Amino acid sequence: MWKLIDGKLVQKTDQNRVKFRTNISKSLIEHLSKLADEYDSHPNYLLENGLQNLLSQGTITFNKALRPKDRVQYKTTYDKELLAAVKEFANANNLFINDVLEYSVDFIDYKKIKNSSYKYRVE
Repeated sequence: MWKLIDGKLVQKTDQNRVKFRTNISKSLIEHLSKLADEYDSHPNYLLENGLQNLLSQGTITFNKALRPKDRVQYKTTYDKELLAAVKEFANANNLFINDVLEYSVDFIDYKKIKNSSYKYRVE
């Protein structure tokens, strides 16, 4: 992100974002990448949107027997507060964070996702 300081643009790191590494379905990552291209966004922005909508719903029905077998390591950044809420939600529902991430894809609202230029915003 950029900050306007004394009439000059200064590039700053967004302190509200944290790096997070987990394992999620490779086919899901590929699907998210295609959707991100289609909606001019990034896969982690899509996931964040789905997570926010899932958390606002407050319930999850997850069948642990249907976990994908093609999980690979996935590293990206998330909003710090959102990730903390997801961790708490996963614990409360006896799930792993990657289960919640994968489940949240069905809750993405494509009308309210951040576009790819969001990280270059001026504040």
